[in-house]
Amino acid sequence: MRLNDDHRAFSDSVRRFVDAEVNPHVDAWEAAGRVPLHDLFPKAAALGLLGLEYDPAYGGEGADASFQLVAAEEYGRMHASGVGMALGVQAMMATPSLHEYGTEELKQRYLAPAVAGTAVTAIAVTEPDTGSDVSRLRTRAVRDGDDWVISGRKVYITNGAQADWVCLLARTSDEGGYRGMSQIVVPTATPGFGVARTFEKLGNRCSDTAELVLDEVRVPVANTIGEIGRGFQQQMRQFVTERLFAAYTTVGQCQYALERTRAFARDRTVFGSPLADRQYVTFRLTELQAEVDLLRSHNLITCEALMAGEDVTRLATVAKLKAGRLVREVADWCLQFHGGMGYLEETWTARMLRDTRLVSIGAGADEVMLQVLARLDGLPA
Repeated sequence: MRLNDDHRAFSDSVRRFVDAEVNPHVDAWEAAGRVPLHDLFPKAAALGLLGLEYDPAYGGEGADASFQLVAAEEYGRMHASGVGMALGVQAMMATPSLHEYGTEELKQRYLAPAVAGTAVTAIAVTEPDTGSDVSRLRTRAVRDGDDWVISGRKVYITNGAQADWVCLLARTSDEGGYRGMSQIVVPTATPGFGVARTFEKLGNRCSDTAELVLDEVRVPVANTIGEIGRGFQQQMRQFVTERLFAAYTTVGQCQYALERTRAFARDRTVFGSPLADRQYVTFRLTELQAEVDLLRSHNLITCEALMAGEDVTRLATVAKLKAGRLVREVADWCLQFHGGMGYLEETWTARMLRDTRLVSIGAGADEVMLQVLARLDGLPA
């Protein structure tokens, strides 16, 4: 797939948004441990960033998936990964199931405000004793007439402290394993719903990450997204979208980091000549750029297959695995070539090293990606 002038014009508009509305404020948001999402999201929505692929009936742009790839790459140029992640949660993690499977009433009531940026959303799957192994999920929703009564805990929830509603995965029957789960829209203002705490993290410090407590939270059964009991399957499809977002953003992060490091190497004088005159430095940066080019080509192929209606589980899993490993390598070498300066908190390289470490953990760890691929290859996993 090749991008065209429309994609390039859109890319320029997203970059202007990043340069004007995000990067000047990143240091303050990092210090505060929070991005003011209710202020930022309406500005993102004005560019259509929160509903690029969604039906215009709910405020979406009705664009194809290639524009989401372009936007995510530009998010990689943000000076803190936590901001792009917050936008990604809103547009590619918490709302895809609602758009695809939700009733008209649910979409008008919850999706439309999310697309407009007037409501903040989060995806609530992970629990204190279950992460990648979703089959061990314990949060329960018990039916009482026309309501679900939900009790449980969710952890590591991005946007959780500011969310107006969450897309919650809960067990709605006594079937074990991957059966009997449902996705449910839960407004955070509902009695019994609370934020127990927010976490201090190694990186992505401006992204509020919360532990949520649900104590007999009562919501209508009509808030169920899609078919009761099919929540796991729907969430797996949503995870594929999340993994694509991670791979797309990683390309932007790596490209931006290598551009900055090449400029530094040309300007930095060591032993009487530019650092870029050292062949090893030049070759290593060139090798890394080649790896980024290959990941971007893979992303474009994956996006094209997605737009053609193909199952992209394998392609997205490969992309996510490669992205997590590549960005760690790029971040480490960029810091290394900046020397002692790169180890300082005031230099961008330190924040990048901290922020990007999450790519190999979130949305399924590297080991889970390998497990998925091994199974697809007919090997024991």
